[in-house]
Amino acid sequence: MPYWIKINYERSDYVIDLDRIGAFASAPHGKITFWLPNSAHQMIINQQNDPKGYQEVQDYINQVSTNSLSGSWIRIIYERNEYLIDLNQISSFCHSPNGKLTFWLPDSSIPIMLNDQKDSDTYHKILDYIQWKTGLSLL
Repeated sequence: MPYWIKINYERSDYVIDLDRIGAFASAPHGKITFWLPNSAHQMIINQQNDPKGYQEVQDYINQVSTNSLSGSWIRIIYERNEYLIDLNQISSFCHSPNGKLTFWLPDSSIPIMLNDQKDSDTYHKILDYIQWKTGLSLL
């Protein structure tokens, strides 16, 4: 079921189905970044520029991170930001000979690169997800 909200961003009003957003990034200073579906258009909201929209996005993030039925949402700390990513919306993963696991955020060109030494728990959760979802192993 769609989860539509209205956000005021850069003096324009947007109506967005949050269920179509595949990744959210939260910066330490309270900004939330996400990318509009089917585009690379990035939106950055904070409590000061749209308090109502910000709270609705924050409520949605809390909801999907605690109630994901498929278990496809994963929380990652990467380059000083906290990402909440729906792995169901990732369409490719790359495992390099050096053990690096790479994927790109949905609707953006931002790569997430993980290795077993820096974040073993998340690294193995993603490898397990790939095995479960595709039946293929990257190891």
